[in-house]
Amino acid sequence: MKVLSAGLVAILSSAGSAYAQPEADPVAGQQKAQTCAACHGPAGISPVEIFPHLAGQQMSYLAKQIMDIRDGERIVPQMMGMVDDFSDQDAWDVAAYYAEQQANLGHAKADDAALLARGEALYRAGDSRLGIPACSACHTPTGAGIGSAVYPAIAGQYPAYTIATLRAFASGDRTNDPNDSMHDIATKLSDADMQALANYLLGLH
Repeated sequence: MKVLSAGLVAILSSAGSAYAQPEADPVAGQQKAQTCAACHGPAGISPVEIFPHLAGQQMSYLAKQIMDIRDGERIVPQMMGMVDDFSDQDAWDVAAYYAEQQANLGHAKADDAALLARGEALYRAGDSRLGIPACSACHTPTGAGIGSAVYPAIAGQYPAYTIATLRAFASGDRTNDPNDSMHDIATKLSDADMQALANYLLGLH
Protein backbone atom coordinates (compact mmCIF):
# COMPACT_ATOMS: atom_id res chain seq x y z
CA MET A 1 0.00 0.00 0.00
CA LYS A 2 2.96 2.36 0.48
CA VAL A 3 3.63 2.29 -3.27
CA LEU A 4 0.01 3.11 -4.05
CA SER A 5 -0.01 5.94 -1.51
CA ALA A 6 3.16 7.45 -2.93
CA GLY A 7 1.64 7.37 -6.40
CA LEU A 8 -1.47 9.13 -5.20
CA VAL A 9 0.62 11.83 -3.53
CA ALA A 10 2.47 12.40 -6.80
CA ILE A 11 -0.78 12.67 -8.73
CA LEU A 12 -2.22 15.09 -6.18
CA SER A 13 0.88 17.28 -6.25
CA SER A 14 1.03 17.48 -10.04
CA ALA A 15 -2.70 18.16 -10.39
CA GLY A 16 -2.66 20.81 -7.70
CA SER A 17 0.10 22.76 -9.40
CA ALA A 18 -1.59 22.63 -12.81
CA TYR A 19 -4.86 24.40 -11.99
CA ALA A 20 -4.83 27.73 -10.17
CA GLN A 21 -8.22 29.17 -9.29
CA PRO A 22 -8.84 32.66 -10.67
CA GLU A 23 -11.36 35.10 -9.29
CA ALA A 24 -14.86 33.78 -9.91
CA ASP A 25 -18.28 35.41 -9.48
CA PRO A 26 -20.99 33.05 -8.20
CA VAL A 27 -23.69 35.69 -8.73
CA ALA A 28 -22.79 35.96 -12.40
CA GLY A 29 -22.50 32.19 -12.43
CA GLN A 30 -26.11 31.77 -11.32
CA GLN A 31 -27.29 33.71 -14.35
CA LYS A 32 -25.01 31.81 -16.70
CA ALA A 33 -26.17 28.48 -15.23
CA GLN A 34 -29.82 28.97 -16.16
CA THR A 35 -29.48 26.72 -19.20
CA CYS A 36 -28.03 23.99 -16.95
CA ALA A 37 -31.14 23.79 -14.76
CA ALA A 38 -33.18 21.50 -17.02
CA CYS A 39 -30.77 18.59 -16.50
CA HIS A 40 -28.98 19.52 -13.27
CA GLY A 41 -31.73 21.31 -11.35
CA PRO A 42 -31.95 25.04 -10.47
CA ALA A 43 -29.61 24.63 -7.49
CA GLY A 44 -27.56 21.75 -8.87
CA ILE A 45 -29.62 18.82 -7.57
CA SER A 46 -30.40 16.82 -10.69
CA PRO A 47 -33.96 15.51 -11.18
CA VAL A 48 -32.72 12.77 -13.54
CA GLU A 49 -30.48 9.90 -12.48
CA ILE A 50 -28.28 9.91 -15.58
CA PHE A 51 -27.19 13.51 -14.94
CA PRO A 52 -24.87 14.36 -12.03
CA HIS A 53 -25.64 16.57 -9.10
CA LEU A 54 -23.49 19.71 -9.35
CA ALA A 55 -24.37 21.26 -5.99
CA GLY A 56 -21.42 21.34 -3.63
CA GLN A 57 -18.99 20.23 -6.32
CA GLN A 58 -15.39 21.42 -6.06
CA MET A 59 -15.11 24.62 -8.10
CA SER A 60 -11.78 23.68 -9.69
CA TYR A 61 -13.07 20.30 -10.81
CA LEU A 62 -16.34 21.58 -12.27
CA ALA A 63 -14.65 24.44 -14.11
CA LYS A 64 -12.20 21.95 -15.64
CA GLN A 65 -15.03 19.66 -16.75
CA ILE A 66 -16.90 22.52 -18.41
CA MET A 67 -13.77 23.60 -20.28
CA ASP A 68 -12.85 20.01 -21.19
CA ILE A 69 -16.34 19.43 -22.63
CA ARG A 70 -16.16 22.73 -24.51
CA ASP A 71 -12.73 21.87 -25.92
CA GLY A 72 -13.60 18.28 -26.84
CA GLU A 73 -11.32 16.76 -24.19
CA ARG A 74 -14.35 15.08 -22.62
CA ILE A 75 -17.17 13.86 -24.84
CA VAL A 76 -20.64 14.08 -23.33
CA PRO A 77 -23.33 13.70 -26.03
CA GLN A 78 -26.01 15.31 -23.85
CA MET A 79 -23.80 18.39 -23.48
CA MET A 80 -23.23 18.93 -27.19
CA GLY A 81 -23.47 22.65 -27.91
CA MET A 82 -24.36 23.58 -24.32
CA VAL A 83 -21.06 25.22 -23.40
CA ASP A 84 -19.53 25.89 -26.80
CA ASP A 85 -19.74 29.64 -26.26
CA PHE A 86 -18.48 29.61 -22.67
CA SER A 87 -15.29 31.51 -21.94
CA ASP A 88 -12.93 30.28 -19.25
CA GLN A 89 -14.37 32.97 -16.99
CA ASP A 90 -17.91 31.71 -17.65
CA ALA A 91 -16.82 28.22 -16.64
CA TRP A 92 -15.31 29.44 -13.39
CA ASP A 93 -18.32 31.61 -12.57
CA VAL A 94 -20.78 28.75 -13.08
CA ALA A 95 -18.55 26.43 -11.08
CA ALA A 96 -18.37 28.99 -8.27
CA TYR A 97 -22.17 29.19 -8.13
CA TYR A 98 -22.64 25.44 -7.87
CA ALA A 99 -19.81 25.10 -5.35
CA GLU A 100 -21.79 27.31 -2.96
CA GLN A 101 -24.96 25.21 -3.14
CA GLN A 102 -25.92 22.56 -0.59
CA ALA A 103 -24.75 19.14 -1.76
CA ASN A 104 -27.23 16.31 -2.14
CA LEU A 105 -27.67 14.00 0.84
CA GLY A 106 -28.73 10.54 -0.25
CA HIS A 107 -29.42 7.27 1.52
CA ALA A 108 -27.55 4.09 0.69
CA LYS A 109 -29.48 0.87 0.27
CA ALA A 110 -28.99 -0.71 3.69
CA ASP A 111 -30.94 -3.98 3.37
CA ASP A 112 -28.02 -5.72 1.64
CA ALA A 113 -25.35 -5.88 4.32
CA ALA A 114 -22.72 -7.47 2.07
CA LEU A 115 -23.20 -4.81 -0.63
CA LEU A 116 -22.88 -1.99 1.89
CA ALA A 117 -19.84 -3.54 3.58
CA ARG A 118 -18.02 -4.07 0.29
CA GLY A 119 -18.68 -0.50 -0.79
CA GLU A 120 -17.41 0.88 2.50
CA ALA A 121 -14.32 -1.33 2.41
CA LEU A 122 -13.41 -0.23 -1.11
CA TYR A 123 -13.98 3.41 -0.35
CA ARG A 124 -12.13 3.56 2.94
CA ALA A 125 -9.41 0.93 2.53
CA GLY A 126 -9.32 -0.13 -1.12
CA ASP A 127 -8.35 -3.70 -1.97
CA SER A 128 -4.60 -4.39 -1.85
CA ARG A 129 -5.12 -7.84 -3.37
CA LEU A 130 -6.50 -6.23 -6.53
CA GLY A 131 -4.20 -3.21 -6.42
CA ILE A 132 -7.05 -0.80 -5.72
CA PRO A 133 -6.22 2.18 -3.48
CA ALA A 134 -8.73 3.66 -1.06
CA CYS A 135 -11.08 6.11 -2.79
CA SER A 136 -10.97 8.27 0.34
CA ALA A 137 -7.29 9.03 -0.31
CA CYS A 138 -8.26 11.36 -3.15
CA HIS A 139 -11.89 12.11 -2.43
CA THR A 140 -11.57 12.50 1.39
CA PRO A 141 -13.36 10.42 4.06
CA THR A 142 -16.57 12.37 3.53
CA GLY A 143 -16.44 12.27 -0.26
CA ALA A 144 -16.08 16.05 -0.52
CA GLY A 145 -13.08 15.95 -2.87
CA ILE A 146 -9.97 18.13 -2.84
CA GLY A 147 -10.24 21.38 -4.74
CA SER A 148 -6.51 22.12 -4.81
CA ALA A 149 -5.89 18.79 -6.55
CA VAL A 150 -8.94 19.06 -8.83
CA TYR A 151 -10.43 15.91 -7.27
CA PRO A 152 -14.24 15.93 -7.33
CA ALA A 153 -16.82 15.57 -4.62
CA ILE A 154 -18.50 12.20 -5.21
CA ALA A 155 -20.75 11.76 -2.18
CA GLY A 156 -24.50 11.79 -2.77
CA GLN A 157 -24.34 11.08 -6.51
CA TYR A 158 -26.94 8.88 -8.13
CA PRO A 159 -25.67 5.28 -8.38
CA ALA A 160 -26.58 5.20 -12.09
CA TYR A 161 -24.31 8.14 -12.78
CA THR A 162 -21.47 6.82 -10.63
CA ILE A 163 -21.56 3.43 -12.36
CA ALA A 164 -21.72 5.01 -15.82
CA THR A 165 -18.71 7.17 -14.95
CA LEU A 166 -16.66 4.24 -13.67
CA ARG A 167 -17.50 2.24 -16.79
CA ALA A 168 -16.51 5.15 -19.01
CA PHE A 169 -13.13 5.39 -17.29
CA ALA A 170 -12.65 1.62 -17.48
CA SER A 171 -13.45 1.44 -21.18
CA GLY A 172 -11.35 4.46 -22.08
CA ASP A 173 -14.36 6.43 -23.29
CA ARG A 174 -13.41 9.05 -20.70
CA THR A 175 -9.76 10.02 -20.44
CA ASN A 176 -9.59 13.48 -18.85
CA ASP A 177 -8.44 12.35 -15.41
CA PRO A 178 -4.96 13.22 -14.08
CA ASN A 179 -2.31 10.68 -15.11
CA ASP A 180 -4.98 8.22 -16.25
CA SER A 181 -5.41 7.24 -12.60
CA MET A 182 -9.15 6.57 -12.76
CA HIS A 183 -8.76 4.33 -15.80
CA ASP A 184 -6.22 2.21 -13.94
CA ILE A 185 -8.49 1.92 -10.90
CA ALA A 186 -11.77 1.39 -12.74
CA THR A 187 -10.39 -1.45 -14.87
CA LYS A 188 -9.78 -3.39 -11.65
CA LEU A 189 -13.35 -3.02 -10.41
CA SER A 190 -15.88 -5.70 -11.20
CA ASP A 191 -19.47 -4.78 -11.99
CA ALA A 192 -20.40 -5.92 -8.49
CA ASP A 193 -17.73 -3.66 -6.98
CA MET A 194 -18.99 -0.71 -9.01
CA GLN A 195 -22.50 -1.38 -7.74
CA ALA A 196 -21.25 -1.59 -4.17
CA LEU A 197 -19.26 1.65 -4.41
CA ALA A 198 -22.11 3.51 -6.08
CA ASN A 199 -24.54 2.45 -3.37
CA TYR A 200 -22.15 3.43 -0.58
CA LEU A 201 -21.38 6.82 -2.13
CA LEU A 202 -25.05 7.71 -2.39
CA GLY A 203 -25.31 7.80 1.39
CA LEU A 204 -21.84 9.13 2.17
CA HIS A 205 -21.59 12.52 3.89
